[in-house]
Amino acid sequence: MLVLLAGIFVVHIATVIMLFVSTIANVWMVGSSNIGTISTGLWLLCNKTCIQLPVSSQDEASLKAVQAFMILSIIFSVVALVMFIIQLFTLEKGKRFYMTGAVMLVCWMCILIAVSIYTARFTGTMAYSTNPHHGYCFILAWICFCFSFIISILYLVLRKK
Repeated sequence: MLVLLAGIFVVHIATVIMLFVSTIANVWMVGSSNIGTISTGLWLLCNKTCIQLPVSSQDEASLKAVQAFMILSIIFSVVALVMFIIQLFTLEKGKRFYMTGAVMLVCWMCILIAVSIYTARFTGTMAYSTNPHHGYCFILAWICFCFSFIISILYLVLRKK
């Protein structure tokens, strides 16, 4: 049981770190232009220097929603990690990790909403670029989606042990 808890803890920490990286870094979409490689994220458009991400007025609300849900997913993931540590030492057997699992499910839902909106609105559309494709931050966000779901289910199953 101790090895399982340690493994879940390590995966949870990795998920938090990957969520930070995928939200902060500006490599959600990558494309090429006559200047070189261009990458866009949730905040900036970068080629040799970074500028504010140019977004049309019809896509601005979608981008703000993606930004907000990614930030919320980080918050919920960190809260769940703190709750896990507190519940590990304070609650009695059978009552542990129920709230941690629920908070991680909320984190999972936030990641799902953010990445789904980004996929629907911004995939394949990149200003000043040809041949756009997904960058590593987009892939990290989907990996975090999978990890947060697995962790939340494990927390809910572990509450009985």
